[in-house]
Amino acid sequence: MKKFLLIFSLFLAIIFCGSSVNAQNKTHLIRVACVGNSITYGYGIADREHKSYPADLGRLLGEGYDVHNFGISARTMLLDGDLPYMKEKIYQEALDFNPNIVIIKLGTNDTKPQNWIHNQHFKKDMISMIESFKKLSSKPRIILCSPVTVIKTHWGINDSTVVKGVIPYVKEVAKKEQVEYLDLHTPTKGKKSEFTDDGVHPNEIGALHIAKIIYKKIGHGK
Repeated sequence: MKKFLLIFSLFLAIIFCGSSVNAQNKTHLIRVACVGNSITYGYGIADREHKSYPADLGRLLGEGYDVHNFGISARTMLLDGDLPYMKEKIYQEALDFNPNIVIIKLGTNDTKPQNWIHNQHFKKDMISMIESFKKLSSKPRIILCSPVTVIKTHWGINDSTVVKGVIPYVKEVAKKEQVEYLDLHTPTKGKKSEFTDDGVHPNEIGALHIAKIIYKKIGHGK
C-alpha cells in the first residue's frame, strides 16, 4: 500500500510539474489578437480553424507566439452599424486576452449602404477601439489594416466605398493615434480567381496571402 501511495504521489507530482511548466511557457509567449469580421473569422473556408489567416499567421510566427482569432462575421466598426463589433462579447474577450500585438481589420461591412450613412462616426468609433487597447497593461503594438479589395459587390459591400471612404479614414486615424497602418488593399487587387471565390471573402490561398503580409509587417521575412 505504501508503495502504491508513493508511486501515485510521484505521478501527481509529474503531472503538476508538467502543467506548471506549460503555464509558465505560455506566459512567455507573445500574444497576438486578430480583431475583425468574417475575413478574419475565415468565412467560406472549409477548415477555417486551421486555414483562416490568423491560423496561418500562427504557423508562420511559430512557437514564440500565441495567435488568437477574434473575428466574427458581418460586424462593423461603426457603433451605429447593424452589427457593431464593439457590442459583442468577443470584443471583451480580445481585451481580456491582454495582447502584445493587435491586428485590427474592420471596415468591409461598414461599406453597406445602411451602415455607411453613419460614416461621420467611423473615425470616432475606431479611435474608441484603439484607445481601449492602449489602456491595457500589455501596452500592445497596434496594427490598423485597410480592408482587402472587394472584387465583386455583394450584400452592399463595395470597393468604391472602401477606397474613397474607409481607407482614407483608417490612414487618418492611424496617423492621429500614432499606430501602425498596413495596406491590405493594394496586394489583393485583381486576384479573384486566385484569392477569393465570392469576390469578398479570401479563400484558403487568399488567407495565406494576407497572413504572409501581416507576418512581414510584424517584423519577419523579407
